[in-house]
Amino acid sequence: MRFLIIIPAHNEEENLPFTLDSLQQQSFKDFRTVIVNDGSTDRTTEVIRKYTDHDSRFETVNLQKSAHQPGSKVVNAFKNGLKTQNTDEFDIICKFDADIILPDNYLETVANAFKNNPEYGLVGGLLYVEKDGSWVYEGNSNKHHVRGPMKAYRKECFVQIGGLRETLGWDNIDSILLENLGWKEVVLPELQVKLIKVKGADYTIRPADYYGRYFYFLGLNRFLAYIASSKEAAKSKSVSFFFNIIKAYEACKTAKLELKISKDEQKAINDKRWKTLKKKWLKI
Repeated sequence: MRFLIIIPAHNEEENLPFTLDSLQQQSFKDFRTVIVNDGSTDRTTEVIRKYTDHDSRFETVNLQKSAHQPGSKVVNAFKNGLKTQNTDEFDIICKFDADIILPDNYLETVANAFKNNPEYGLVGGLLYVEKDGSWVYEGNSNKHHVRGPMKAYRKECFVQIGGLRETLGWDNIDSILLENLGWKEVVLPELQVKLIKVKGADYTIRPADYYGRYFYFLGLNRFLAYIASSKEAAKSKSVSFFFNIIKAYEACKTAKLELKISKDEQKAINDKRWKTLKKKWLKI
């Protein structure tokens, strides 16, 4: 199996070397890495050159800086890297972040998982962050969901789901769509991936606006969006937070902002959410 790894990077001079070093140290050697330099203004370009000049497995694509919108920016950079490659040459397509450290056996373990399980469509490890000098499980998502910084797709699955969507919520949309098509998303907990910086630290969007927009672009109907909003408000123990999320969601609906998913895909996402809701809360 051969890997195509796309890494979007914007001003990652401090973190990117750790990511690329961890790739060079992989026990599995058959991969190509495309680093998409998304308008960096620091020394990211020089960092990338140190690898592309001495290792033919590393290439780069340079972009003008794109607008910093959660979700769409990183997927836009990913797609610009992907279109420079002939995907027929690869079996596994990866979207990695520029601030992770992979264990040395990461690619080998993922390759074996795909090889031995033809139903696997998306595979990844678990994210760990540094806390008080130790690496601990991040805990921002359930342990059955492959997080955005370390996605590895079987190429056939990636093609069937239509690739990644330039929208907030893309890394949940992919999971739902592939499962709807009969593929499995699998987390390998033994693969501990270190996340160097906290996700979302660069976002300027307010939390309530983020969730409202997220639920809208995920394609949730009003009922499910309100349920999801109440759950987030309960975590914050704030009634006003609920109404602010709803305000942002309804503003998107009023403006009829474009969704990056089809009507059928929207139905699949709502059906999945409703099924999960009944199973978890209604015990049906």
